[in-house]
This record gives sequence, structure tokens and C-alpha cells, in this order.
Amino acid sequence: MKKLVSLVSVLVLCFSMLPLNNAFADQEVVNVYNWYDYMDEDVFALFEEETGIHVNKMYFTTNEDMMVQLRVSPGAYDLVFPSDYCVERMIAEGLIAEINFDNVPNLVNVNPDLINPDYDPENKYSVPFMWGTVGILYNTKKVEEEVNSWSILWDEKYADDIIMLDSIRDTLGVTLKYLGYSMNSRNLVELKAATDKLIEQKPLVKAYYVDETKDKMAAGDAALAVVYSGDALYAMELNEDLDYAVPKEGSNVWIDPMVIPATAKNKENAEKLINFLCRPDIAQKNCEYIWYSSPNAAAIELMGEDYTENTTINPDPSVLERCEFFHDIPDNYLTIYNSFWSQVKNAK
Repeated sequence: MKKLVSLVSVLVLCFSMLPLNNAFADQEVVNVYNWYDYMDEDVFALFEEETGIHVNKMYFTTNEDMMVQLRVSPGAYDLVFPSDYCVERMIAEGLIAEINFDNVPNLVNVNPDLINPDYDPENKYSVPFMWGTVGILYNTKKVEEEVNSWSILWDEKYADDIIMLDSIRDTLGVTLKYLGYSMNSRNLVELKAATDKLIEQKPLVKAYYVDETKDKMAAGDAALAVVYSGDALYAMELNEDLDYAVPKEGSNVWIDPMVIPATAKNKENAEKLINFLCRPDIAQKNCEYIWYSSPNAAAIELMGEDYTENTTINPDPSVLERCEFFHDIPDNYLTIYNSFWSQVKNAK
């Protein structure tokens, strides 16, 4: 009798849950694949409230991991936030779809200088989300001289007080710039010179980090760090002793765009979310949350002097003139880059 009552109870419970499960299954969704902490969570809540579309959030830590997942998990993602140079590869491999810009009228708010970029010259596949630079975040209590060159990262007096980016492109890139070469060099002699320079620097390096750097610098754990401009600003808000500089040799200027995978199951919902993110008040909200540079001209007007007078988030045009975008690494050079990076990471 107890078994029968238990069975009936289980059946009642199961049937009572069916409408809820069906309702959830029928709800419109958009599956977002993004960098961790790269969106104000309130923005997703507002989008869900206004549209009724539920946002499923998934995160990646490197572009390489993201690309692998796109290849092996078709249909899993509807909106992705890669780095600019990855878009070239995605287009070439047919991994992303052309955006129907009839569904993105708020594109009009985006700075026209950031439309038709090198990585998407016909502007068919992407919409800018954030942009920024790579530079040196430094503690003015520990660093007394002017920080205007990458050379300071090789100064022995800062031994065990330097944090480098745990990133092939960024760390090799800034070293190539320091040596007077392009960050996109495919010249083996130049790449070997940059590798040797990083191996020479290795005894001075406290750690290779990415996301942890901003918190380490805010806590005063190092004198110098190579960082993305938004992370620099985050740390500077927490520690008034910190400052940021883009060295005279030049650096990387980057854009993180929004793209839709070719296998997306909810393409129109992704386009609705892109349009929502291009709305000035929403773009302002995201910019003030993560403090990277906004491509949204209308949002910048809303932010006013707090934005325009901040040289970390709004660098002078002369700074950008000496910076360059990354381009995709062809397969035959990717192996070479990885080999050189392994030499650096495995050096004693």
C-alpha cells in the first residue's frame, strides 16, 4: 500500500510539473557566449523584462577555447563576443552568419569610424561592442620615473615586481613593438628576437596573468603590469596610486565585436539583443560597468566629461596613431607562434 501511495504521489508530482517544463521549453531564448564579467548583469535582466526572451549565459577565457567550442558544438550559441582578429578566421571558415541589419536599427548610434573595420571590411558580420588599448599599469609609489617605453619591463630594479599577460598575441605583440617591429610580424627572425627578449625578461616576471592582474595591481602586489585599458581603469578606481600609459613605441588597439554563429538556432533573438546593446542608455550602462571604451557615440554623449576627459578610456588620437590592430594568424604560422610561446613559458 505504501508503495502504491508513493507511486501515485510521484505521478501526481510529475504531471503537475509538465506545464511548467513545457512553458520553459516554449520560452524564447538567446544563448550568449561571452568573456566572464564583460556585461552588466542588469542589462540582461532589462532585456528579458522588455522582450520576454530568456538569456542563457556561457563564458570562455580565451579566443582559442571559444573557437574550438564553436566548431565542436554547432547550434549551442546564438551570440558570441570574440576579439577582432578572430572574426577574420570565423568569416574564412564560414563560422558566422551575415547579420540582418534591418533588425539592428540602433547601429546608427555606433561611431562610423568603427564601421567597416579591417577584419570585416564590408561590415556584414559584426557590430562593435567595446574597444580599448593595451598598455602598462603602474604603481606610482613604486615607480618614480616616467613610464613611456616598454623598456621599463626589462629594468632589473623591478625584478619579481612585473606582471605580464598570459597571452601569446599580446605579450609577443608588445615585445615586437618594443623592438620596432609590427605586432603582426610573420618574419621568423623578428619573432625569434621577440622570443629571446621575453626569455631574457623571464627572471624579472612575478607572474603571467589575465583576469587576475587588475585585482593584483589594485592590491599593490606588483609595480608594473601589462593590461587592457578597461582593466587598468578598474584597478585605478580601487587604488589611487595607479596610473596607465601606452608606450611611445606603440601598442595594440582592439575591438571586441558581436557576431552570430552560422549555426545559431535563435538568430533573430540574437539580432534583437545586438540592437538592445546598441541602445545609448544600455551602451552607457555597460561602459560604466566594465569601463572599456564605448563604440557608441550616442552613449558617449550621455556620459559627458566623465568619459571624454579620461585619457585611459578615451586616448588622444596621437596615441592611436602609433597603435595597430591584430590580424588573424594563418595556420602555418600559428604553430610557429605556439612554439615560440612555449619556449618563453618553459624558460627557467
